[in-house]
Amino acid sequence: MSSSDAGKAPTPEADATSLDELAERVFEIAERALDADRTDQLSDEAIQKLLTAGARLFARKTELEDRLFLPFVSRQVCTATDVCQTATEMLRAVDLNTFDLAMWYSRPRPDDAP
Repeated sequence: MSSSDAGKAPTPEADATSLDELAERVFEIAERALDADRTDQLSDEAIQKLLTAGARLFARKTELEDRLFLPFVSRQVCTATDVCQTATEMLRAVDLNTFDLAMWYSRPRPDDAP
């Protein structure tokens, strides 16, 4: 970085590229920890930050772009237990219940939604 670039804020394009690269790296690290059953080596705060960012980005992206996409890299990467355990704690964290969730679940979806 040159001295003239020192005070400049990153561009949205540069941020997007950085996020793609970091997401790939974080995913690799997480997969290694999961494969080795070493999640105890990962801080609660790191997981909270990743889950918070992912949930907020997914919600905002689908809302602003008026489209849906698969929230995971594949349908096989997470188990039903993974999803239920995480979703349950997310609902509790924001003081929602299954009735609230049922209202959201029944909203119309595009025909081409995954």
